Amino acid sequence: MSFLRKNIEIMSGYVPGFQPDDIDSWIKLNTNENPYPPSPKVVEAILAEVGEDGVNLRTYPSASSQKLREAAARLYGFDPSWVIMANGSDEVLNNLIRACAGEGEEVGYVHPSYSYYSTLSEIQGAIVCSYGLTDKLRIEAFPECYNGRVFFLTTPNSPLGFAFPLDYIENLARNCVGLLVIDEAYADFADGNALELVKKYDNVVVTRTLSKSYALAGMRLGLAIARPEIIAALDKIRDHYNLDRLAQAACIAALNDQTYFIESCRKIIETREWFTAELTAMGYSVIPSQANFVFASPPDKNGKRLYDALYARKILVRLLSDPLLAHGLRISIGTREEMEITLAAMAEIG
Repeated sequence: MSFLRKNIEIMSGYVPGFQPDDIDSWIKLNTNENPYPPSPKVVEAILAEVGEDGVNLRTYPSASSQKLREAAARLYGFDPSWVIMANGSDEVLNNLIRACAGEGEEVGYVHPSYSYYSTLSEIQGAIVCSYGLTDKLRIEAFPECYNGRVFFLTTPNSPLGFAFPLDYIENLARNCVGLLVIDEAYADFADGNALELVKKYDNVVVTRTLSKSYALAGMRLGLAIARPEIIAALDKIRDHYNLDRLAQAACIAALNDQTYFIESCRKIIETREWFTAELTAMGYSVIPSQANFVFASPPDKNGKRLYDALYARKILVRLLSDPLLAHGLRISIGTREEMEITLAAMAEIG
């Protein structure tokens, strides 16, 4: 006798990027982390929140994360009732499926993009439907009326790095009967975003993370912006203390230090553009990126060969298991020095 639901028994779990134990001895470009530390004000806020002898840690954090909601609302131009904070954007992606898609109902997403959508949907018992990309990086055969309960759109796309135009996204919103969830994990590195569509369409949700642009992957912070009725529903099903005290303090400090944030993003974007130009000159095919990584294919289209050779040199990049992506690698943008070393290694490998 099995005590497990059948769909849980047979499903494959999501496999995150490799995190080596001896992390300091690697150039780590495989999980799209920010190569720069968070704002110094974040560290100050965390230490202040701990308090003398850690006394503040004995009590629960704010259950509502209201001060975080207010900080995010001010930054993005919304009322706090339109904002919910989460334990990484993964939590809110999961809760959107839980709130909207029952067993046997459809959840859709673009393939390739964030494969965790499929895992979360399978856990719920939902039917998963994926749509491919055309050569022009548009969704292939997307219906004029999509009847699924939730459709996830990652823009900028991961692992490819391109962003969908705003007018194209708006047309998708019109075509979706259910929610269109616009996953903007990398939007801070892009030329634009889709926040204006949240106010224009009642079925649009935008999700963000502080892991990439704010360098807070270790704190697990994310958020969603949507109509208040959707936010209220998500509030019902989230863990009641989903963000700990230190994460909440870090979030407010990071969001409030926009000067540091803008400079950190600027350095990454500048390095991304330089790295792309250098790879192109070496004969690599590189999709123009709006994220903090590039997807690059060597001249022989053998991503595994290049991955193994870089791994042997203790340079860690992402080789995706999807056969559609075997011709290339997703390479996170590190510091200029890290990317110069990586570039030299790639030239040596040939």
